[in-house]
Amino acid sequence: MSTENNNDSNTAPKDDIRFEDLSLSDDVLAAVKKVGYEIPSPIQAATIPFIAGGGDVIGQAQTGTGKTAAFALPLLSRIQIDLPKPQVLVLAPTRELAIQVAEAFEVYSSEMDGFHVLPIYGGAPYDGQLRSLKRGVHVVVGTPGRVMDHIDRKTLDLSELKCLVLDEADEMLRMGFIDDVEWILQHTPKTRQVAMFSATMPTAVAKIASRHMKNPDTVVLETKMTIAKTVAQRYLPVHRSQKLDALTRILEAGTHDAMIIFVRTKSEAGNLTSKLEARGYRAATLNGDVPQAIREKTVHRLKDKQIDILVATDVAARGLDVKRISHVINYDIPGDIEAYVHRVGRTGRAGSKGEAIVFVTPRESHWLRSIEKATKQPVEKMTMPSVADINEVRIDKFKQRIVNTVGSDDLQLASEIMMNFLNENETPIEEVVVALARMVLGETPLLSASDLQKNYEEDTKDFGGKKKFGENGPGAGMARYKLQVGSRDGIRAADIVGAIANEVGISGRQIMKLVIERNFSTVELPKDLPKQTMNKLRDCEVKGISLNATRTGNIKSYGESKGGRSEGRGGFKGKSGGFKGKGGFKGKGGKGGGGGFGGKGKSGGSKGKKPKHPFA
Repeated sequence: MSTENNNDSNTAPKDDIRFEDLSLSDDVLAAVKKVGYEIPSPIQAATIPFIAGGGDVIGQAQTGTGKTAAFALPLLSRIQIDLPKPQVLVLAPTRELAIQVAEAFEVYSSEMDGFHVLPIYGGAPYDGQLRSLKRGVHVVVGTPGRVMDHIDRKTLDLSELKCLVLDEADEMLRMGFIDDVEWILQHTPKTRQVAMFSATMPTAVAKIASRHMKNPDTVVLETKMTIAKTVAQRYLPVHRSQKLDALTRILEAGTHDAMIIFVRTKSEAGNLTSKLEARGYRAATLNGDVPQAIREKTVHRLKDKQIDILVATDVAARGLDVKRISHVINYDIPGDIEAYVHRVGRTGRAGSKGEAIVFVTPRESHWLRSIEKATKQPVEKMTMPSVADINEVRIDKFKQRIVNTVGSDDLQLASEIMMNFLNENETPIEEVVVALARMVLGETPLLSASDLQKNYEEDTKDFGGKKKFGENGPGAGMARYKLQVGSRDGIRAADIVGAIANEVGISGRQIMKLVIERNFSTVELPKDLPKQTMNKLRDCEVKGISLNATRTGNIKSYGESKGGRSEGRGGFKGKSGGFKGKGGFKGKGGKGGGGGFGGKGKSGGSKGKKPKHPFA
């Protein structure tokens, strides 16, 4: 990682820096501790001091390195709670990212009573957004088109704006939004701070930085996001309540030598270890509170096969190198991609084969795309081991116990007893064998009759997307087009939207309701496209595959609308297509004046209840 300034050279942050060293407010630090973060990621350690200092910052790092916390934590530390006007504006290329960033602000502000964040994006009704803006919000996170609408209509007051964040600036360029970003920058106060985050730095993005940023500090994260090719990566879609049962199934149905199970917090590490021990597994805990002497003893026990499972947090597992670790289970998703790569690197050492499994809840499905994009390696979906799988393993193990016992050397006494029994009784030997097997098994049934598989399949059948949309017709002046590319081709929403906007020449504002199915995709575009534009759309290629677009009637689609603008600017009373969400984050209570953007200080005043997340 390198940091630089137009005039000065800065050194990279120390490896042992902690959140407590970064001048964050007490409320924000308390929220960070509650989430379970222990140390900042490199991008966070490098950029937080610059953002906290009020200067312009450029952060160049891959998606999934913890960029959201890098700007959210220092900006929240400077929020004036008693000033209910937008003090921070975050621009994001897609509504999914806008919602994700808004949720992160909500999590990191969990100890800040009276704080309000509002996501605004196309496809959601205006009325909820207007009510929230009128009541007052401190942070707005939005897509460029909808933000422009509100600025145009003077419903978004930026007079008190202190910082504008451009998140994934290169993606906004790819999707054809760069002119919108330029327009928004021109309509913000000249005194505002600008923080730009981008995985790459294309010329157009660099030009925006030179025109609108003042002597920015630049942080470039040069971390290699590579995973050994000997490690097979898989993911299992689960709801949080299913994680323990899913883990138990994997442990029983699979074959492993030693395993590390990663969790997010120290308390969860202890709880999960206790539950595994209660199920008969030889497990131990490794977290940041474990003294060095006990840590060394625990690792030695793992190497000597006295235990088979370590339940660990990220900090505790740093530098851990045990050759017999065949599996890594990401029970909880890590805070950033770098942590994921480090976790997975605990297996597949020195050319040996390893397996990494990550549990992904529906709200975390976007995270998979970040992993694949950063590591440039696929993460395959795995299937929950079925009841039949479990029972087959149990039967095989029981048979193997018989084989092992038959081959043992101390059967003389047992043989004499059984021969006497057979001589004294007329019971057929087959019945005697069955009775002995029943005695060995005891009261616990050998075969499982669990209905977890049925519940799992029912709960996750719509995983990764919303419930079925049904037959929703296109909006006024729009038509639905079918594209002959789908998820099987490795296509992302940004690929399609970028191609249509940049190669066909259709404005990003007119690209709506993009739905990616396995074998095809659908998108809403203007109904009366000129013949020349239609020909371009038909011949346009994404990753070497022709879209072969055709206008069609309503197609019943299943799955999540992935990206796209859905930004329609038809007015407040027009119908909004696409995702329907609540207008904002509502909260009760308030808190007296904070330290403000210029300084620090604890907020006082009466406290109210923490606002409930509207997307939960």
